Amino acid sequence: MLSIIQAAGWPIWPLILCSIITVALIIERLMSLRRIRVAPAKLLDEVMSVTRSSLPSNDVVSRLAESSLLGRVLAAGMRTVIGDARTTETALRNAFEIAGRDAMHQMERYLNALATIVTAAPLMGLLGTVVGMIEIFASQTTGAAGLANPAQLAQGISIALYNTAFGLIIAIPALLFYRYFRGMINDYRMTMELAAERMVPQLLRHTVGRAAGGTA
Repeated sequence: MLSIIQAAGWPIWPLILCSIITVALIIERLMSLRRIRVAPAKLLDEVMSVTRSSLPSNDVVSRLAESSLLGRVLAAGMRTVIGDARTTETALRNAFEIAGRDAMHQMERYLNALATIVTAAPLMGLLGTVVGMIEIFASQTTGAAGLANPAQLAQGISIALYNTAFGLIIAIPALLFYRYFRGMINDYRMTMELAAERMVPQLLRHTVGRAAGGTA
């Protein structure tokens, strides 16, 4: 590996840095976008069961918000109704929407950096290719014997090929994981939207206007 780095020349170092950042971002997102941390499978059913007859205490709502991103969204709606028993459906939906935007921001964290690496890594490899071509052309300068410098020619070819290959090796997995994370986030977003839709009528039952209308 060290010999490859030496043969690739100085343009390889930015690519090595990109590869380290890419691995770190992928690992971080794989950990953060686990279903248990975003949208546990049975969380909505449990919340629906708890709120069927009455609203939970603030401590329970706080624990729900800390459990996952979906829990944070659901807790936002519950806090709206707990804080104002006369809240309207529009206000409740607005609370869910704001919490959903925050959840989306958390899920999309670092994805722009990963997308930047997808674009930048091949360009860095291309830079190495250009540097290698310059080395190749420089090697064609004839010496006293009228011959090209074979060592410099080999060095230019190594720089051109290794950097191009390394740039693609970084960009292709980064692109695959970027698309994978995007797909996961879209699925989670749909799950949260459907959960909020189910929670709206459930929570409106506990508002003063709906409660009075239901008993009349």
